[in-house]
Amino acid sequence: MSAAERAVGPVDPVVTRILEVLSVVPDPEIPAVSLADLGILRGVEKNPAGDYQAVLTPTYSGCPATKAIQDSVRAALDAHGLTRIGIRSRLSPPWTTDWITDEGREKLRAYGISPPERGVGQPSLRAESPVSCPRCDSTSTEEISRFGSTPCKSMWRCLSCLEPFEHFKCH
Repeated sequence: MSAAERAVGPVDPVVTRILEVLSVVPDPEIPAVSLADLGILRGVEKNPAGDYQAVLTPTYSGCPATKAIQDSVRAALDAHGLTRIGIRSRLSPPWTTDWITDEGREKLRAYGISPPERGVGQPSLRAESPVSCPRCDSTSTEEISRFGSTPCKSMWRCLSCLEPFEHFKCH
């Protein structure tokens, strides 16, 4: 048994397969990032009866994309013959932007969305932390609108390159 298996238990090949399949399912609102990149895919659990469930935590409890996310996960599982795998939403602990992976943050930036900084928490809800332009990296930016194309983003403008961009709200 490897040190990793002793630390977290034996590797379950079914869990590994489910995570492989779901690791590439794109977010329906930001297709440049996967559900795993955003931290929405929390993992896979096996209940005492031996049934597996993919566990999802939406970015917030009223997220309008929740149904689309579940449908995408179901379609991916079914397409790979994993038709008996359940899907469960978990609202506690609530999702936080700290769950976005480093790769996910880079994908957001490349897509033109300014990702939130790690661990900034509540101050960013009031735009007290500087927001970097995803195009030129300037922090000389201003918020145009508290709401962007989705409830989890706000609209900003860079005062250096004059380009508008969205910022993923921190929470």
